[in-house]
Amino acid sequence: MIDDLYSAKLLKLAANMPRAGRLPTPDASSEKIAKLCGSRVTVDVVVEGDRVADFAQDVKACALGQASASVLGEHVLGASLAEIEMARDQFRAMLKQGADAPVGRFADLSMLAPVKDYPARHASTLLAFEAAAEAVRRAVERTSPAGAA
Repeated sequence: MIDDLYSAKLLKLAANMPRAGRLPTPDASSEKIAKLCGSRVTVDVVVEGDRVADFAQDVKACALGQASASVLGEHVLGASLAEIEMARDQFRAMLKQGADAPVGRFADLSMLAPVKDYPARHASTLLAFEAAAEAVRRAVERTSPAGAA
């Protein structure tokens, strides 16, 4: 069972995380911490409208958290706030309720389906998507004409 969890593909994703680091002048940032294990993800975003124009992430997490962040980093540019929130919600439902994997640009999260059997790993696996959704929401609120008023 543990071999299903830590597949070669998952470990490769964890080792080769796209968009690692920090942005010098983000529109918004968000940091999320998993209290149980201490994993930490900080996300910086720049948005144009409600879409991600630039993105960086500083990830201090287990291989599962790193793999999730890798999927995010690979596909996040051009994503809308709604897409990121939907992926986060579908991902959470996949882990916590055994629902179908996210669809669309974040469908690669399906490889993390075996994590559902390890509830103690859910928080760290979800961190990157939770931080990204919060950062993009903050950036959209800050940069929209209604938010700037």
